Amino acid sequence: MCGRFAITLPNEAMAQMFGAMPANDLPEVPNYNVCPTTKIHVVLGGLDIGRRLVSMRWGFLPSWYKSPSDGPLLINARGETIAEKPAFRNACRARRCLIPVSGFYEWTKDAAGERWPWFIHSDGTLALAGVWQSWGQGEEHVNTCAVVTTAANETMSDIHHRMPVVIDEEDWGLWLGEKGHGAATLMSAAREDLLSFHRVDREVNSNRAAGAELIEPIA
Repeated sequence: MCGRFAITLPNEAMAQMFGAMPANDLPEVPNYNVCPTTKIHVVLGGLDIGRRLVSMRWGFLPSWYKSPSDGPLLINARGETIAEKPAFRNACRARRCLIPVSGFYEWTKDAAGERWPWFIHSDGTLALAGVWQSWGQGEEHVNTCAVVTTAANETMSDIHHRMPVVIDEEDWGLWLGEKGHGAATLMSAAREDLLSFHRVDREVNSNRAAGAELIEPIA
C-alpha cells in the first residue's frame, strides 16, 4: 500500500518535469509527511489543452458517498481489481493521473509489535499511477484521487507485500490517455533496481511530524 509520502520538488520544476501547466492553488513544498485527506499534486493529461498540474484531495470519494466520511477512506486502488470495483472502474478507463512523489513510507513490525518506518525512494522524483474522481454533494465539491498499487517486487517484499505502481517517463502519455489504449499493461511492479530504502526515525509515525529530518536514515 501507500499511506504516506514526501514531495520536495518545487512546483515550477514539477510543472516543467511533466510539461504541465501549473494551477494557482498547488500545495506548498517541500512536504516530508504528506498524509491522506490532504491536498496533493496531481498531473492530468490533455490532448486538446495539454497537461495540467493541479491539486486534489488524497482520498478517492465515489459518486454515491453522501459525505467525505460516508464510507472507507480510499487512498489506494488495487491494480488487480481496479477495472471491476464499482468505485474505480470508470475512473481507471477515463480518469487516470500521475502523482509525483520524492519517496514514500512503509512500516514493519519488530518482535515486540513496534512499528518501524522506512523511506522508499529513487534517484529522482517518482510518478505514481493514480485515478481521480470529481465528487460533490450540495454546495460541497472536491476533486479526489487514489494511488494505484500492485503486488510488491522481490526487493520491496522485504518491507511490504504491496507497492505503488510507478510509471516510467516513456509511459506517462499512455497512462494519461494521450497515446491510445494499453494502460492496463502498466499496472505491474517496478523493476528491481529502481527503488532503495532505509529506516527512518519513528517521529514520522505521527501525522503532525514535519521537517527534512523525517527522511534521514538512522542506524
